[in-house]
Amino acid sequence: MALGAGLLVALALVIGMLLARASAQLQPDDAAEIERINALLPQTQCGQCGYPGCRPYAEALLLGTAEIDQCPPGGASTVRALAALLDKRNVARMPGDPAAGIAIIDEPLCIGCTRCVEVCPVDAIIGAAQFTHTVIAADCTGCELCIPVCPVDCIRMHINIAGT
Repeated sequence: MALGAGLLVALALVIGMLLARASAQLQPDDAAEIERINALLPQTQCGQCGYPGCRPYAEALLLGTAEIDQCPPGGASTVRALAALLDKRNVARMPGDPAAGIAIIDEPLCIGCTRCVEVCPVDAIIGAAQFTHTVIAADCTGCELCIPVCPVDCIRMHINIAGT
C-alpha cells in the first residue's frame, strides 16, 4: 500500500515538473494565440494527435513540440488553416479530409452494448441499450475511437470517395 502511494506521489511530482516547465515556456500573451489555434481544431478530444485533447495539442503547437499534421479528424483543411496561422510551409503529410472516413456499424451484428456511444466524442452514434446502433455520417469525424471498444467487431471505417 505504501509503495503505491509513493509511486503516486512520484508520478504527481514528475507531472507537476513537466507542467511547470511548459508553463514557464509560455508567455502571458500566449493564451490568446493558444485560443486562436484551438479554435481551428475540430474539438473532438479524441487524442489521435497524441495529446489528451485539442487544447493541449494547441499548446504543444505553440511551443513547437507538435506538428500541424497530427489531427486526423481535422483533415487537410485543418492542416492548411494551422499552416497559415503558424506560418508553416513544409508539411510532411496531409491527412484526408474529415469526410474521407466514417464509421459504419454492421447493424445485424450489433448487440446494443452502447460502448461505442459512450466513447464517441461528437455524439455521432445513436442507439439505446439492447437496440441496434447507427452512425450519423454527417457528424462522424473518423476518429476511430468506437472500433476498439466494440466487443463484436461490427464497426468498420468506410472511405468516402467522391461523396459515395
